[in-house]
Amino acid sequence: MTVPLTVAGGAGDLTVPADATGVVVFAHGSGSSRKSPRNVAVARTLQDYRFATVLFDLLSPDEDDRRFDIDLLTERLLQVVDLVRGADSTAGLPVGLFGASTGAAAALRAAAADSGVRAVVSRGGRPDLAGEALSRVRTPTLLIVGGRDPDVQRMNAEAAKQLAGPNEVKIVPGATHLFEEPGALESVAEMAATWFSTHLS
Repeated sequence: MTVPLTVAGGAGDLTVPADATGVVVFAHGSGSSRKSPRNVAVARTLQDYRFATVLFDLLSPDEDDRRFDIDLLTERLLQVVDLVRGADSTAGLPVGLFGASTGAAAALRAAAADSGVRAVVSRGGRPDLAGEALSRVRTPTLLIVGGRDPDVQRMNAEAAKQLAGPNEVKIVPGATHLFEEPGALESVAEMAATWFSTHLS
């Protein structure tokens, strides 16, 4: 079952498989959208693991110049989380966040602000943009980085040291920033599904 969701400035789709055990809200990166084939593919894997998913555009088309406005992205993301908690089909389900690129910073800031967020996964993320909020993130966090993305590897390793809760940095060998190599995105999806299965149960 897929239903539309809207908050100020954005719109998205909530997909709920039968017997869902949790819900994962996606925060897309700069220049991406809820129709991103990468996030759609990861969402389908999570649905196979019985997680509801929310693919949401946190910015409207005319707000593209604000794609690095982490405060705004975080505010919108928290609104989506509240919306999901109030929806009949997902009320009471534990909530996780999946962030990509700049969306990862918004996910981490949202987890710092909302202790009810149970798990965070970042794909090729920019956790450094979460700033001082990193030290307030007690939520179990998985940082997934491509093996051929050295700058982002360094940023994620430094961010992991600042996180207040349990965390892991996972490297996908041979993958670049967009995980376009054969099998790379499948590895990301399986890592994310395992993390959410552990921490949203």
